[in-house]
Amino acid sequence: MPQQKTETVKEFDFTRRDFERVRALIHQRAGISLADSKQEMVYSRLARRLRATGIQSFATYLDDLEAGRMDREWESFTNALTTNLTSFFREAHHFPLLLEHLTAVRKKDTRPLTIWCSAASTGEEPYSIAMTACEAFNTLTPPVQIVATDIDTNVLTTASNGVYPMERLDKTSPERLRRFFLKGKGAHEGMARVRPELRNLVTFKQLNLLADGWPLEGQFDAIFCRNVMIYFDKPTQRKILSRFVPLMKPHALLFAGHSENFLYVSDALRLRGKTVYELDGRSA
Repeated sequence: MPQQKTETVKEFDFTRRDFERVRALIHQRAGISLADSKQEMVYSRLARRLRATGIQSFATYLDDLEAGRMDREWESFTNALTTNLTSFFREAHHFPLLLEHLTAVRKKDTRPLTIWCSAASTGEEPYSIAMTACEAFNTLTPPVQIVATDIDTNVLTTASNGVYPMERLDKTSPERLRRFFLKGKGAHEGMARVRPELRNLVTFKQLNLLADGWPLEGQFDAIFCRNVMIYFDKPTQRKILSRFVPLMKPHALLFAGHSENFLYVSDALRLRGKTVYELDGRSA
């Protein structure tokens, strides 16, 4: 006798209207455009928030958010819906170009070089940038300052701690492991911590790319905005890129993700290399 399929009964009712409300709120709050296919992901992540707050329905949870009855919950709501996929030296072709760029700029300008990593996640990207800077100048104290930001406060805490399971470093060369990490012992066996010198190169800050004001000063020699724009619609991408341009020094490079193309969004940039952009002086 054939078995009948049974549907899993959800703990909370989650209607299409609830999903559309979530889509509108996260777009307004963080610029993220959720696809129709993300409905189950949204349920899974926000169901945890309902349990944590003791609220029994999505409708009530969203009502309370919109009515301002849970101002502190906005941060957790945003954190829950933020995707943080990252790894050390992800999109490895960018880092040799960064190394060449840093050494070339330093020959012309003796001031410290500044880099902004605009989607720091759990820290692998800014620490990869820091390691590249150390290799460029062959010292653990290179003339480089890195600002690493993210909208998600949870991942920033992990990034600031700089402690990772060894399996996260399985593709890192033995030389880099020896030079840039301290292996845990005893109760901390199987973990690794970035060296204090590397950690000192990075300043972590919370920043929402949609916020009216960004807590940043001066211009940068390089900006990393990789695999972020794919979550924004075209008008939002255009707005953010228009705000990047004044923050770029004339020689600055802007690093994008492998599936992102900024040429269709901004005429102020031109392609320098594979998903790497520079200012286009012709548009000035």
